[in-house]
Order: sequence, then structure tokens, then C-alpha cells
Amino acid sequence: MHDATTQANNVPDAMIDHEAQELDHILKQGRITPLFQPIVDASCQGVFGYEALSRGPSDSALHSPLTLFDTARLTGRLVELDLLCRRAAIEAFARLELPGRLFLNVMPTSLLEDNFREGLTRAYLDGVGLSPERVVIELTEHLPIHDYALMRQAVDHYRRMGFQVALDDLGAGYSSLRHWAELRPDFVKIDRHFVEEIDRDPGKSQFLGSLLEVSRSLGCQVIAEGIETAGEQRCLWGMNCTLMQGYYFARPAREPLRRLEQPPSTPRAVSGNFGTSAAMLCRHLPPVAQGTPVPEVVTRFREDPGLRCLAVLDDDQRPVGVVRQHEFLSEFTNPFSHSLHARRSIDALMDRRMLIAEESMPLETLSRQITGSSQGRQDDFVIVDADGRYRGLGQAIDLLREITALQVRSARQANPLTGLPGNEVINDTLAARLAAGEPFVAVYADLDSFKAYNDVYGYARGDQVILALGRMLQEVCGDHGFVGHVGGDDFMLVLDPAEARACCEAILERFARFIPTFYTTAHRQTGGFPGRDRHGREVMVPLMTLSMAYHAVSRGSGATAMDIASVLAELKGQAKRQAGNSLFIDRRR
Repeated sequence: MHDATTQANNVPDAMIDHEAQELDHILKQGRITPLFQPIVDASCQGVFGYEALSRGPSDSALHSPLTLFDTARLTGRLVELDLLCRRAAIEAFARLELPGRLFLNVMPTSLLEDNFREGLTRAYLDGVGLSPERVVIELTEHLPIHDYALMRQAVDHYRRMGFQVALDDLGAGYSSLRHWAELRPDFVKIDRHFVEEIDRDPGKSQFLGSLLEVSRSLGCQVIAEGIETAGEQRCLWGMNCTLMQGYYFARPAREPLRRLEQPPSTPRAVSGNFGTSAAMLCRHLPPVAQGTPVPEVVTRFREDPGLRCLAVLDDDQRPVGVVRQHEFLSEFTNPFSHSLHARRSIDALMDRRMLIAEESMPLETLSRQITGSSQGRQDDFVIVDADGRYRGLGQAIDLLREITALQVRSARQANPLTGLPGNEVINDTLAARLAAGEPFVAVYADLDSFKAYNDVYGYARGDQVILALGRMLQEVCGDHGFVGHVGGDDFMLVLDPAEARACCEAILERFARFIPTFYTTAHRQTGGFPGRDRHGREVMVPLMTLSMAYHAVSRGSGATAMDIASVLAELKGQAKRQAGNSLFIDRRR
């Protein structure tokens, strides 16, 4: 985002003249300072790219991007400023050798100006040796687009040169949903409004969940902007929105960080755990103090017919009971009820039977408590902080909706053949273990000679091998280990250090016993079958073997999931060079 919006047009002429002169100096002298804010990929706890933000000189009235771009628009110099900002950002990005993608802000109206010249952005990139494939054109718009046909031509022009396209501030500004439909961007950035306190607003999380579903159907990636709290970040992670940007991670800077000082906090991503908490269901409804007169509570419910439940708190802000609308108001159906309760406090009518959930309680634990409760109806429950103080109320229907969505997500991420967690959950698991800071062992397991087996025995038999291997890995690793299916004949294990070596040796021993059963008697006796290598030469293909790459991750290693994947890829090559079933242990420190 240019973080600039359009000011009102009722600016005094003298001020416009002064700012126009200041803008002229800036353009002639190239006095634009590019800042960079990282966009985080929480799935690998790394930096995905950087958004370039422009500032005028610090001693200038046009230091603010809002004033800077508004002055350029009012004086007809928007294209000049837009191109200067692009050039400065590209040169600084290359000079700093920043990793990942560069998100370049471009105002769509500047693409439609008569004095706009095609090819300049590509020329700037060529000048510093930067590939267009690393650049995302981020369309920032605070004015309406009237000619979508011409706008699509401009966007297609960038795509043909290798750029990707992002749409900024979805949900704000002019017709942004139409921009999405018309321009079909590769990325959409969600406006800050829909991210703010999303962990406390089920309505926002439901809305964002719908946008995420639409984006997946369109093959588009969502970036959540404006994350400022750990709660917002955890909630977005739980919704499978992994690209994030905001002050929680880093502020814009001339020389931005390359590794995260504030890594994304990730839920414990093991099989059977949805990894999200009661905090995301919390609705902060003003509570009732213990001792409040009954008539005041009656007034609260009658003034707000949609109010279902109220929490009653003691002087320490801890819940002592709840008042449920239906049961409470039914006490006043008798014409004498009002006079009967007029002098009583709410303590006499509140229900002390209530379910209390600490805000960090996992959703599946909360679900079990509700379904297993013997305390009557639990349509509403109280959410408290770690000290037991009131945070708000949650509703069972919201819990059901979130768990259903998480189950769908889990099913979508599972490998369709084995049902084991797929790549996203594997990354989540690695990131969660890294965030916990405790040591663990990551193991990559890969079959040798599997393709040749498929070619001779057929894919159906090959699938049986993969299924049997997956089941065996689960049995040996047990409940304390994690088994993920990367795809094909590749698996990932995450194990506790005390058991990892013995677990891997047991896997190799069992594999050596069962793999011959998938061959004919003749092939077992000869130790393989005739086939061809990748160059077409006739060779004897041996029975399948299992190669395992073993990498111990120490406490507080500072590594990311991406770092671990890179190490394992290298170790896997070493393991496959060894004959037979092999375990290659990384002994580097």
C-alpha cells in the first residue's frame, strides 16, 4: 500500500502552489526515500517478500505519502512521481540484496495517463539485474476505475513481461471487489479493518474465511495486512492465511530485517489437534456486576432483543454466574413477577452452572467439554484470561462452525492416498516445534527404485506399497511422533530426540522384512528384475530400499522450516548414495 489516501479538494491555492514547487524540486532531484516492510510467510517462518513504501524528504511538507501523492495528482504529475518511486525502490531493493519478492506500488490511474510510457519498469529492473519474476505489481487505488477494458490491457502487459499482480486494500476504497473480479490478481491484500481484533470478532473471521475460500477457487493468494497483535496472527494462522504483514513483525525501514525478530507463533500442529483456541470465539459483551438489581438486567435484555446471555462478575472481574435471556425473562410472565423481583439482586436469579473456558484452550478440548457437560444447556460459555478474569462470551454455534471449517481444512491438506498430513501441516508442525524452542529430530524418508517398480507392477500395486509404508511409519512412531506424507514415495517424520535413533532403526528393520512380499517369487529370488535406467540402458533393478536422512534440531537453533527443508534435501542425496536400506545422520554442529 502507498499508505496514501485522497485528501479533500478544498485546499487553498497558495498552499497548492507552494507544494507544487516543493514537488518539482523532489522530482528534479530524485529525493524519494524507499522503505521496505517485510511480508511474512508463516508456513515457513521466513520472509516472503517486501512491500516498497515511498517517503518524501524528512524536512519537507511532502514527507507524508498522503500529501506527496495528492499533490502529484492535483498538479498532473502523478506518472512522474509513480515512476520515480518505482525506480528508487528497485534500485534500493537490488542494492540491499533483499530476499524474496518485491511488491511495487503502482496507482492504476497512472497506467491510463496519456504520458505513461510502457517498458520503463522492465528497463529499471534490467539496469540492476533483477528478474521480473521476483516483482509483484501492487495496484493501489483510492479513485474509481472507469475503463476496465483499458485497465485489463495494462495488467496483461505486465503479466506478459513476467510480473505478478496484487490488489491492495481489498474491502476498502472504490469497488475493490469488482477490481478483483475484473483484473484477476495473483495476490489480494485484505484491508486492515477486517484484520483488526479478528481473534475477538467471529463476524470478521467468518467474513475473512469466505474471502479465503473465494481466493482458493480463483487460484489467488491472500495477504493479511496490518497485523499488530499475537492474537490476530494466531487467528489468521488457524484460518490457513499464512501470508501476513504488519507492525507485529516489523515496521517499514530503509534497511529492513532479513530474518524475523518476531517469528509467527504457531499452534501445535500435530495430528488430531486443530491448533486454534477459544480466544477466536470471544465476543466482548459488557458484563453485569454481582449485586445488580434485577430490573436493570430486565432493561438490558429488552433494549437489546439479540442479547442471548450475560456474565455476572465479582469485584475481581471473575465470573460467578450467567443470566440466559430465555430462562430469565420467563420468570416475568406472571403479572406479579415484577413486584416480586423488584428489590432483588441478580444473584438470586443467575445460573451458577456455567462452562468457563480459558482463552488459550484448544477448540477440540472446548468441544469435548461442551458435549460431555452434565450442567444442562451450554449454548453460551464464558471465556476468561489466564488469571481467570472475564474476557467475553462464546457461542456453541460459532464453535461448531470453526471446528467444521478446521476439519474441512485438515481433510483438504491430507494426502488423498494415505490420509496422512500433507505439506502445509508438515510445515506447520516444523514451525510449531521451532517456535516452542525445544530440540527435536526431523527425518526425511524416501523409497529407492520405486518408479521402476511402478513401471513393471503398475500404479495400483505401487499405491499398495505407499499405503503399507505409511501405516508402518505410523505404527513405529506411535502417538508421540509425527508422520507426514510429502507426496509420492516421500515422507517426513518429526520425532523426540530420545527415541529418534531407535525409531529409525526399527523402521528400517521392519521395511526390510515386508518389502519383499510385494514382489513375485522369481524377482525375490533374483533380488530384482530387468529394467532400464534413465538413459535407456538395460540394467538389473534391485528390490526397493528405504533411505532416511536424519537431522537433529537443537534447542533455540534459530532455524526456520525452510532451513530444515534445505538441510534435509542435501542429506537425502547423501542417504541415497549409500547401498541398501540406509540411515544418514547429520553429525554437523
